[in-house]
Amino acid sequence: MTEKITGAQSLVRSLESVGVDTVFGIPGGAILPAYDPILDSQQIRHILVRHEQGAGHAAEGYAVATGKVGVCMATSGPGATNLVTPIADAYMDSVPMVAVTGQVPSGAIGTDAFQEADISGITMPISKHNFLVTSADEIPRAIAEAFHIAGTGRPGPVLVDIAKDALQAQTDFAWPASVDLAGYRPVTKPHSKQVREAARLIASSKRPVLYVGGGVIRARAAAELRTLAELTGIPVVTTLMARGAFPDSHHQHLGMPGMHGTVAAVTALQKADLLITLGARFDDRVTGKLSSFAPLAKVIHADIDPAEISKNRTADIPIVGDVREVIADLVPAVKAEFDAGNRADLAGWWSMVNGWRETYPLGYDEPDDGTLSPQYVISRIGKIAGPEAVYAAGVGQHQMWAAQFIDYENPNTWLSSGGAGTMGYAVPAAMGAKVGRPDATVWAIDGDGCFQMTNQELATCTINDIPIKVAVINNGTLGMVRQWQTLFYGSRYSNTTLESRRVPDFVKLADAYGCVGLRCDSPDQVDATIEKAMSVDDLPVVIDFVVHQDAMVWPMVAAGTSNDDIMVARSLAPVWDGEEGETGVEL
Repeated sequence: MTEKITGAQSLVRSLESVGVDTVFGIPGGAILPAYDPILDSQQIRHILVRHEQGAGHAAEGYAVATGKVGVCMATSGPGATNLVTPIADAYMDSVPMVAVTGQVPSGAIGTDAFQEADISGITMPISKHNFLVTSADEIPRAIAEAFHIAGTGRPGPVLVDIAKDALQAQTDFAWPASVDLAGYRPVTKPHSKQVREAARLIASSKRPVLYVGGGVIRARAAAELRTLAELTGIPVVTTLMARGAFPDSHHQHLGMPGMHGTVAAVTALQKADLLITLGARFDDRVTGKLSSFAPLAKVIHADIDPAEISKNRTADIPIVGDVREVIADLVPAVKAEFDAGNRADLAGWWSMVNGWRETYPLGYDEPDDGTLSPQYVISRIGKIAGPEAVYAAGVGQHQMWAAQFIDYENPNTWLSSGGAGTMGYAVPAAMGAKVGRPDATVWAIDGDGCFQMTNQELATCTINDIPIKVAVINNGTLGMVRQWQTLFYGSRYSNTTLESRRVPDFVKLADAYGCVGLRCDSPDQVDATIEKAMSVDDLPVVIDFVVHQDAMVWPMVAAGTSNDDIMVARSLAPVWDGEEGETGVEL
């Protein structure tokens, strides 16, 4: 006879069947039936977080660091709505995640029952797909389909909302033999004709740039990208979401493009005659004023999501497909062009690019009052922890400095909220990354503003033996907003001063959470403080780095302006006159 089990037991068995080993969540009334069988699972580790937002970001961090689908769980109403921000964050950054929420009993749906919220309706615009499950018999198929959708094609978050009576009802567990979704057929194999046309254009272009986006990370295509780059000798730029897709130490790498990108990366895109766009989406933070972006360039755009191609910038050669397979097919096609004698000379282009790189390198001014430079702190963390460590950043100035001044050599070592720009991301994302990769050193680079949004997850880390390291870049203010107020609002600092050098005391706060708390406000103590943190491997560590308040992120392209207007410092723009003639490259 078939064994009768509850819908809740079916849910846990379904999660086990798709290989889930970790769930981040908080119980509550509607999801409570699921928490009883979780206690009996020998496979699933449930980590009790302190806020549902922390559960969602932890699931994201786990997913980005491991490449697996992250899982979070919450109850109905406010529990579910607290997941909205991480769901939106995962949607913007193509992070594979499944959120399981409890819902009020099916008969009460639509009656404004206690703790009812239409979470399926709320998340419809910010999820890849969602399910409302009202029958226990539907649970296994819903879970199987959710994980399939979340992890295939363009990855993203999927919500499974399960009514409480479906969790309580009796059912026969039946795992689907296959998942076959009508209308969901992600194209992974690129069209050979488009690949051949792209190869011809690559071989003949005199000022090409490989414009690499986060899709290369999600597709696990870093090795293929390096093969293509070295074959062609073309300059490479990696967006904020693609840091680590191509080694920073590689001589072809120009750095990060965009609002706070390197002068060489931003200008190479502007002056290029061809953009080989791989898993990138022409985000406004990269393009600046779209009508003035890369005005001389033809565009090859490869992406697994056909909706992204020609959405912002019309593609001359569109290629729909998994970017790993696209690059794998491009390599022999380009080789064939080279073997046939079709290969442009890039010497003049490299001469120009190297001139920009040498004239306008990344750098920063040390404060003249002897206070601590935030850029110095972050660069030293990167040097001491090394490229094998995993780095998660919050959002703001510290995020940009972490992207600029840490050298990324490997994929999946940089976790950042790119599209949504979610403050409070760093600590729970680092926690999730450490759970997924327990042998890695994991640093959260956070600002004092971001840190105060989700630092309650330090309790989760301490209790669950998740020894992350947190560097709080404490300038006592909402730094990026203050920078904009300085530059565009006449230094009128309306509601950006946090007084967080006084309240709270981050060292005491760390101690209260059972962490090791350290403070550093002197340049000569930076290395020793970081090394002390590195020596602690059994507890979370929080370092309060008290830094100069008015440090700014440079270079900068002001929002809504052309990338041609990039500033390398306040009131200081690059000078371009004469270089074109010197290199002999026509623009």
